[in-house]
Order: sequence, then C-alpha cells, then structure tokens
Amino acid sequence: EHHSCAFTTGGAASCWGENTYGQLGDSTATPRAHPVAVTGLGSSVSAMAGGRYHTCAIVAGAAMCWGQGGGGQVGDGGTSNRTAPTAVLGLGSGVTAIAGGENHSCALITGGGMKCWGLNTSGQIGDGWRMHRLAPVTVAGLPETVTAFALGLEHSCALTGGGAVKCWGNGALGQLGTGTSAKQPVAVQVTGLGAGVTAITA
Repeated sequence: EHHSCAFTTGGAASCWGENTYGQLGDSTATPRAHPVAVTGLGSSVSAMAGGRYHTCAIVAGAAMCWGQGGGGQVGDGGTSNRTAPTAVLGLGSGVTAIAGGENHSCALITGGGMKCWGLNTSGQIGDGWRMHRLAPVTVAGLPETVTAFALGLEHSCALTGGGAVKCWGNGALGQLGTGTSAKQPVAVQVTGLGAGVTAITA
C-alpha cells in the first residue's frame, strides 16, 4: 500500500516507504524515505512482490516473506509480524514466481503447480474453504499447468498452459468474470476466456 522494493542485477534487494509492520525487511519498524537493504537475503534474489503490508521474494528458488503476518500471509506457520525475511513453509526450492494480494500470497512452483496462503475470508486462497491458511496450500480447480498468475485485493487469477483464465475469491463486483457476484473458494473459468490468453493482471 505504502512501500516499494527493488532488486539489482546482482540479486541484492532493498525496500523503502512505510514500515509499520516490518514490510521493508530491514529488521526494524522504522519508515524509510530512501532504499535500505533487506536483511539476510544476500545476492540471490530473482523476484519480489509486495502485498498491502507484507513483502515476498524468491531467493535461490525458495520463497521468503516478511511484514504483517496476522492473516498468515507470511506463510511461516504463525500470525506474528516479521521485520526480516522468514522462510515460507514447504517452499524451500522450486519456486518460479510469487505475488502478494492484500493479505494473501501465492507462488508458482516447478511443473506449474500453484500454492497460496494467508487470509481466506473470501476464498482467495482457492483451496475450497474459507479458513485462513498459515502455510501454503494447493489451489483447487487448476488441473492444468499454470503459466502466470495475478492477485487482487481479495481475489486471485491464473493463466493456464492452454491459454485459459481462471479466478477465485471475492466476486462481489464481478472481478471473477463469471457473470455472477458470488464468492468462489476454488478456481472457476472466466467467461469467454477459455483459450488464447497470453498475459493477465489484477
């Protein structure tokens, strides 16, 4: 919401902005008006993603998150805020993409599988339930290989290997693209986008 991050060609990461929940990852809760190094990531960062008050990164193929953890969005099995990067449970290798929503996070793993964790009030985790998940769980309704994904405030979408788009979570304003306003706790097909899609955002 109020922070930004970057990583260099050498893989070193830094963040700046609001830091109330430790979302800058510099082991403090002090706001920063200029970039500061994220603690303990070294020079192996290959991707970063910001949620509302949390941040995640891929470090040498592993998922790491920090910041606000009250909904489980850090993915370390707890609900504490983390001011420095912490390992996401079960994602110590093979992570190829990562993203943050308001209070949930998702990752793509080798082979095209997708896992999500965090706040699940609207079914945005996609595991068929609406219980918060403190560690990654597999998204239901995605039998195909996933090639890309994007997270909104309380919904998530994925692009399958066949070029179709599926979404899940809060559909109150039509953001799931199914023609209804229902909440969906599993991935459902977006109307008219069953093939031919090459990129998505949310």
